[in-house]
Amino acid sequence: MEFDTIAAISTPMGEGAIAIVRLSGDEAFDIGAKVFRGMKGKSMKEFDSHTIHYGHIIDPGTDQVVEEVMVSVMKGPKTFTREDIVEINCHGGLVSVNKVLQLVLKHGARLAEPGEFTKRAFLNGRIDLSQAEAVMDLIRAKTDRAMNVALNQMEGRLSNLIRKLRQEILETLAHVEVNIDYPEYDDVEEMTHDVLMEKSRHVRDELDKLIRTSEQGKILREGLSTVIIGRPNVGKSSLLNSLVHENKAIVTDIPGTTRDVIEEYVNVRGVPLRLVDTAGIRETEDIVERIGVERSRQVLKEADLILLVLNHADELTHEDEQLFEAVRGMDVIVIVNKTDLERKIDMDKVRELAKEHPLVTTALLEEEGIDELEEAISSLFFAGSIEAGDITYVSNSRHIALLNQASDAINEAINSVEMGTPIDIAQIDLTRTWELLGEIIGESVHESLIDQLFSQFCLGK
Repeated sequence: MEFDTIAAISTPMGEGAIAIVRLSGDEAFDIGAKVFRGMKGKSMKEFDSHTIHYGHIIDPGTDQVVEEVMVSVMKGPKTFTREDIVEINCHGGLVSVNKVLQLVLKHGARLAEPGEFTKRAFLNGRIDLSQAEAVMDLIRAKTDRAMNVALNQMEGRLSNLIRKLRQEILETLAHVEVNIDYPEYDDVEEMTHDVLMEKSRHVRDELDKLIRTSEQGKILREGLSTVIIGRPNVGKSSLLNSLVHENKAIVTDIPGTTRDVIEEYVNVRGVPLRLVDTAGIRETEDIVERIGVERSRQVLKEADLILLVLNHADELTHEDEQLFEAVRGMDVIVIVNKTDLERKIDMDKVRELAKEHPLVTTALLEEEGIDELEEAISSLFFAGSIEAGDITYVSNSRHIALLNQASDAINEAINSVEMGTPIDIAQIDLTRTWELLGEIIGESVHESLIDQLFSQFCLGK
């Protein structure tokens, strides 16, 4: 498959030590040679592959030096895109790197679309679609655990499992076809049903294992939407600051100080939390505060985890009890804060209201109880199982949806066999399972979906 030569800035825009302009395609060396002046008497095509060379970028039109650079030369197919690649390492800065990019575009390269380098790696067969998607997961990973999940997917752990399941289905379908074509043997139908049932149940069990990891995998990829709620001045903003380890929220003794929703990503024992500090939920005549309270109620409905904060130095109020009622059926951790002050709260009543939910006591201004809270958050969603290195986690929403559809299809095949439906009917559902799994790794997927997926990548990747 032949493509034109593309170029883009592959490092974040702004000031820094270095910036990289990347070229990929059959003419990468020719274009690079037009603007790079390095070793005398030696063209870029003569450089050894995977070597780096000192020199200057020259404007061929004026023969002026544009930049002092190091140029990396990598010959296909042993590259990320399986094409010839040139990477020009410039000084970091908006002006210099853009001048270099404009020069290579002027001399034959085309500006790459978002994600086009990774798209070429996929189209040229270096990686499959699930591995390509893992590239962006790796870039966006907010914790070590999320990064490890993305790395495993990039290395093909999920792909290999999907391919193995598809091969089993394919062999089963071939077995069914042979028996349909040669029906003269008496035991063919019974044997076909037995084989189909055995293989289908095995595939279903493997799919169920993957689906069971999806909730945790999705959390690692996207983060837990975590909402801090409580009456005004119970310590919600102090809790946000303690988890973030910065003073992101205003902390005062004045009720109603937080007027809006404040969001921050934090890493709690490898679990990424999209932490939301809300305005205290209470009845108020203040128009601005009332808007904040309404926003708080809305984010509460969308939360994965609720941190319900109570004041150790106040008696339980009707508003506190209303909050417990509002979060009934959700994942909640109850936090009794300000334990450094004299106790007025009825802890027996709190335990009764909390029921099966974890209960943690803190004195946030004294930095007490944070470790216990972080342990409660981690245990609530992972209970230690995330440390298992032999588990293949599914974290991508597209993959999860396809796995669920594939599970439904294989269950339909099993039900058909159990009901004694003609074998070719069950074969349709089995074939559908094979196709759905193929969509995960890109072996049976529409071109429009591929374009849509790669358009979400950053420019230069």
